[in-house]
Amino acid sequence: RGVIYIVICCSDRTADNGDVENKIVTYQIAVLASENGIPFYPVVPTSTVDLSLTSGDDIPIEERSPNEVRQPYGLAIVPESYPARNPAFDVTPHRYVTGIVTENGVVYPPFDLNLKRAVDGETV
Repeated sequence: RGVIYIVICCSDRTADNGDVENKIVTYQIAVLASENGIPFYPVVPTSTVDLSLTSGDDIPIEERSPNEVRQPYGLAIVPESYPARNPAFDVTPHRYVTGIVTENGVVYPPFDLNLKRAVDGETV
């Protein structure tokens, strides 16, 4: 406790409402930060904000081969017939996001209004 004061990550894509897509496990880190009262700030170039996406539910998630999960390092740990998913990214809901750092300043909620200002080039 008291060792981590802020969490900063990147985002590959950000929806209008402030949901952010990033490499797998970002969502879990954001939840842990929230549960421990630690602010969570994605760093987001405005070129990666997609205002046509109303939420992270609209972001397509790349799926990697499920065999990477079933057979790590080529070692079969479960039968190939077992269902498995291997997403390369996850989506962190905006409720876990304290603010979004852009080249035009830090955007705070309500993200749907303030991200548009940043994307339009306004200093926020």
